[in-house]
Amino acid sequence: MKTILYLVFTMSVSFVQGQDNKGLSDQHQFWGTWSLISVENINADGSKIAPYGEHPVGMLVFTKEGKYAIQILKANRSKVLANDKDKATTEENAALVRGNNSHFGTYTIDENKQVIVFTIQHAFYPNWEGITQVRTYSLKDSILTYTVTTPTSGGAAVAKVVWRKN
Repeated sequence: MKTILYLVFTMSVSFVQGQDNKGLSDQHQFWGTWSLISVENINADGSKIAPYGEHPVGMLVFTKEGKYAIQILKANRSKVLANDKDKATTEENAALVRGNNSHFGTYTIDENKQVIVFTIQHAFYPNWEGITQVRTYSLKDSILTYTVTTPTSGGAAVAKVVWRKN
């Protein structure tokens, strides 16, 4: 009888550990830093726009503690001529705003639904602060692609964002 109970206990522990490790191994694929490959806004009529240019730069960080940070920049931004951001012209400020998107907060991954849930604590675009965004994703060969259904451009566009694991 002791042997049977021991076997049942051992199998139960192994099963639970296997379940925990499976969830951990799936999540850990996201942990670390990612480099931006592209951002493409797709309008309702099917037309496409690269809001940060053809070769944007950016970094995405996912921590194992469930925190994230995203920085997206247009690669070819003009410098502020006064060399002082407080003295930038209206046009320079507008270009800086259009060429930047950053936010940070916490995240969860639902692999079954293939979604990343971003809970945005703070953002360059203040309309996103304090909200949760659900983004469908695919992850293959260290390439993460997700869809933003409410991009900063507003309207009926959706954004397709592609990252490469470092």
